[in-house]
Amino acid sequence: MDLILLAKAVVLGVVEGLTEFLPISSTGHLILVGDLLNFNDERGKAFEVIIQFGAILAVCWEFREKLWKVASTARTSAISRRFILNLLIASIPAMGLAFIFGKHIKAVLFAPIPVASAFIVGALIIFWAERRQTKLANSVGKSYIHSVDDLTPLDALKVGLAQCAALIPGTSRSGATIIGGMLFGLPRAVATEFSFFLAIPVIGGATAYELLKLWKNPVSLSGDFVWAIVIGFIAAFISAFICVRWLIHYVAGHNFIPFAWYRIVFGVLVLLSAYSGLVAWSH
Repeated sequence: MDLILLAKAVVLGVVEGLTEFLPISSTGHLILVGDLLNFNDERGKAFEVIIQFGAILAVCWEFREKLWKVASTARTSAISRRFILNLLIASIPAMGLAFIFGKHIKAVLFAPIPVASAFIVGALIIFWAERRQTKLANSVGKSYIHSVDDLTPLDALKVGLAQCAALIPGTSRSGATIIGGMLFGLPRAVATEFSFFLAIPVIGGATAYELLKLWKNPVSLSGDFVWAIVIGFIAAFISAFICVRWLIHYVAGHNFIPFAWYRIVFGVLVLLSAYSGLVAWSH
């Protein structure tokens, strides 16, 4: 058994779980850490997608009562049916674009320098969104949206279109949906919770696609690689569960400005290390 590979799996699993639902880009972090660990080949990229489902299971467990209620009342409750419809509507734009342009995006943008640049640009958008959210909170009018059940299909479509920005690695899927929702007038807590639920079909679909590709190419499924996926999956689940619980409490009374500063500092450090030659990032 390759212990070094398993150690890499643990590190990447923890990174995935801690960053998946924060507006700091889990894909960007996985690309950077995978590059440092020299685990950025085709198997490494497949690994990164598959372990994301471990983080999704953490969301399913945290919101199991809500998900069960929706599933069990879908035939009798208009609210449950609208919730399901909203998830489908919000999922389609990004999944469609990923299917069409996914290979090209991976070939061109899945590298440290584009990721670091997206980190910085995304930070500026967070500053803008938070400033706008403050103005909305201080305005006379009150939002009609108090929970994810209040979202309309049009609200879901807007969030789904915003999520398309996450196809650029370093942007952050959760960041695109949360900040996009805020820019469209959703309260921070509602946008964050909807981002949790929206991750289920989007990342679930991406994971299924990667598993299908591996199934068609069983040569790549060595015993060590399978164990690495299992270990990374478990690490992602545990760390994501902790992060989701923390984020739910955090958004109740805080904004995302600290994450914007983190993105800037991290992005600048990567760019400086690249242009100074301190780190030989891949291209």
